[in-house]
Amino acid sequence: MDDTENSAASAAQRSFLSIGLLGFGTVGAHVYRLLQDETLVAARAGVSLRVKKIAVLHPAKARPVEVPPAIFTTDPSEIVASPDVDIVVELIGGLEPAHRLVLEAIERGKAVVTANKQLMATHGPELLGKAETVGVELGFEGSVGGGIPLIKPIRESLAAARIRAVTAILNGTTNYILTRMAAEGWTFEAALTAAQRQGFAEADPREDIEGHDAAAKLAILASAAFGCQVTNDDVYREGIASITPKDIAFAKELGFAIKLLAIARSQDGEIEARVHPALVPLNHPLATVADEFNAVLVDGPGLGPVIFSGRGAGGAPTAVAVVGDLVAIGTRLRLGFRGRPGGVHLVPMRVRPIEEVVLPCYLSLQVIDRPGVFARVASVFGDEQVSIASIVQKSRGAVADVVLVTHDAPERAVRRVLARLREMDVVKAIPTVIRVEATI
Repeated sequence: MDDTENSAASAAQRSFLSIGLLGFGTVGAHVYRLLQDETLVAARAGVSLRVKKIAVLHPAKARPVEVPPAIFTTDPSEIVASPDVDIVVELIGGLEPAHRLVLEAIERGKAVVTANKQLMATHGPELLGKAETVGVELGFEGSVGGGIPLIKPIRESLAAARIRAVTAILNGTTNYILTRMAAEGWTFEAALTAAQRQGFAEADPREDIEGHDAAAKLAILASAAFGCQVTNDDVYREGIASITPKDIAFAKELGFAIKLLAIARSQDGEIEARVHPALVPLNHPLATVADEFNAVLVDGPGLGPVIFSGRGAGGAPTAVAVVGDLVAIGTRLRLGFRGRPGGVHLVPMRVRPIEEVVLPCYLSLQVIDRPGVFARVASVFGDEQVSIASIVQKSRGAVADVVLVTHDAPERAVRRVLARLREMDVVKAIPTVIRVEATI
């Protein structure tokens, strides 16, 4: 019997399991509070889950929850190496030392739970593969949707479904900003300031508004939905800073709302993985998702659209997801299981470059307002085989605002159109280009 089997056998024989927390910030404090309700947790897991050690940088720091000082340590490796810790919970965030510590814990035969989206988006395939090889569990429900159940439903409840697409709003900050811009007519800057005032945006909001947060979450979701190896670097990403109130008004006139969407789609043995602003029809299920709420639409043949929604971030919701993973793992350890039944098999799949994606597109142009100009502009689209579906022209003197929506067109062809338009003397500016996501 190897060390992993010994550990599982030992855990199965005890009335409690020991938890080691790496990090004790907002989420860690909420996790600790939840685990203090031993009656509820033990009833769900069939075994008591007790926090044995907590690794922090500053043990004497004031905490929002009372913790016995003796369980603090400044050495996270002490927790990872301890034979008395059954499950390691990584709540440090970032890539290092989180990656090194999680990998070491797995190699030592310990189950691990993490809420670290950057870790799973960057090293998820490696860590899941190692966990499967060693025969231990790696829970990461809290890394994507906070308190919204996503990973388990997709991997387990929908295991028999052939998922075709995941279309999601995965960032509450950007959704709040776009909602306020649409509802109040605010500029992006005014809506961002309001989001910061409400606590929905950080002082440095780039992680959210440039799409990094949503891209990391999409990499994890795509891997779970399609059973393939998708990392952060595979996801195409654009942010929302260029969106204007005028774009939102024009989009509404055309029957659309603007959302920052995270989209993963399987097609012909390849997948798309992209995060960018998109026009969605006003009757689309995601068009009415407001403010800081997140929503994930999963679709497939025989399944139809299934929607998961709620607040996708915050210490308390994320802690619920983390403790949910602990309860599930604790239950299986109590029964003597070494790892997740069936394991996790992620296969390589080609991720389509954005240039090969075929979508309709919204373009706003500022052109000289004189006869024959639009005919010249339209000829560029025709030359590149990009068909125009609708057009709105707003004359305002010497320069006119023109808004076009194309039919399905390869991204590569649209980029050729844009390059040619920018060289035309009658085109003064191309303020905005936004893809259209009309599929439900």
